[in-house]
Amino acid sequence: MTKSLLADPADLAGIASAAPQGKEAHGHFADSHGRTVDYLRLSVTDRCNLRCMYCWSSEQMQFLQHNDILTYEEILRLVDLVAEMGISKIRLTGGEPFARKNILHLIQQMLQRHPHLDLRITTNATLLSGKVQALKDAGVRCLNISLDTFNRQKFQNITGRDMLRNVTRAIDEALALGMKVKLNAVALKGINDDELPVFINFARRNPVDFRFIEFMPMGQCNRWTQDNFWSAADILATAQEHVNLTPLGHGERKAGPARLYGIEGGKGRIGVISPMSNHFCNDCNRLRITSDGRLRTCLFSDKEYSLRPLLRNPKLGERFVRRVLERANRNKPLGYKILQKMREHTVADKRMNAIGG
Repeated sequence: MTKSLLADPADLAGIASAAPQGKEAHGHFADSHGRTVDYLRLSVTDRCNLRCMYCWSSEQMQFLQHNDILTYEEILRLVDLVAEMGISKIRLTGGEPFARKNILHLIQQMLQRHPHLDLRITTNATLLSGKVQALKDAGVRCLNISLDTFNRQKFQNITGRDMLRNVTRAIDEALALGMKVKLNAVALKGINDDELPVFINFARRNPVDFRFIEFMPMGQCNRWTQDNFWSAADILATAQEHVNLTPLGHGERKAGPARLYGIEGGKGRIGVISPMSNHFCNDCNRLRITSDGRLRTCLFSDKEYSLRPLLRNPKLGERFVRRVLERANRNKPLGYKILQKMREHTVADKRMNAIGG
């Protein structure tokens, strides 16, 4: 029975004897490439209230059924487990996290149980306004907000919804409350590249990190082409025409995929995330768990390990989940090697809303 719980049935064979009991033998959660994993991206839903052009397609979207989604109790059990294993940073993602009912209660419970956990949230912020104070009171200190444009009509064209004001209102609330705010724009050549001076000026005036993420062809997305791919190198070259940028050292930008640059005379910073043109696999410190409880050790690998059946089986439970996590992490691949072999114009089979950002 247990062999069917993983993407590759062979992966469960030998786990009981191969995985160490209790904490890992080396004292930290490391993979076979010597990378220490201390960061989990945890999706709470695959549903979203936007219809972004780089995620949504014209075909009918299929969402998970209610019973297939991890319950809040199961999420808390997972958080308890990974915290014990050395995960110190968790990012809640979606879909759109605030599209799930009572998400604030889950966040409060997580931080009550683990007050030292670095809990962050990635959101489109359309449903965030009015909740920022409660998040801060719970212990959340950083918000990642998706924002591809400051133009109302363009926002509607990209997302399918006229909700830009909702987003900017939430950003204003977060900044007023002293929250750390990171703004993420998918770099779309011919769509939002003309707004680069606007993005830079916003980061100059406000204490935010404005990061540009290279467009990736996810889930057989047919919107990706070489014509709309705007590389990190081109973004930085164009930005330098408008402002003097100072590259920040690894210690200043801390762990993470973004290369950050200080803005001369500015309060904020500009960053680029380059999964397509300049990989950062050697520093990867993260795992992903989808909203239906599937572990992905690499964004570019479609290999998944199903944890939900283990959690729901009283004879297996957290003990076996831990073993799968340890075994899967030891086999965590180098993503750039997968990219080199990928079929044309497709990074992964699933869309980002199903993977979890």
